[in-house]
Amino acid sequence: MDYEKFCSEILAKNPKIRFATVYDEWAVKVAGGMREGIKNMLSDHAENQLVNQSILDWKSRKEMAKFLGKTIYTLSDYENIKRFSFYLGDDFLLLVSTEKDAETKDVVDQVIKLYYENQ
Repeated sequence: MDYEKFCSEILAKNPKIRFATVYDEWAVKVAGGMREGIKNMLSDHAENQLVNQSILDWKSRKEMAKFLGKTIYTLSDYENIKRFSFYLGDDFLLLVSTEKDAETKDVVDQVIKLYYENQ
């Protein structure tokens, strides 16, 4: 999959999406980034901490998959934004942040549809 194209399509699909980035299991950025013209609310250090925490969560969810099935996505609903983690198989994690008023169902449906279209 062309993850750079995938992230660009996610940003183009919904103006409420602020950030779409794919990481590997070692928290290395594969593709994507912040929407142009949007200011990151996190410092570089805080962003790295959040990505590393997301990777740890992803790895622990992989362990539970044998009991519950694979996790499709998770959502963290903060006061200022929503942050989604989409599990792209065993090797990649997509992090998406949106404006607070973004419709959760719309974002999830759009991202999942684009994922399958790009496979």
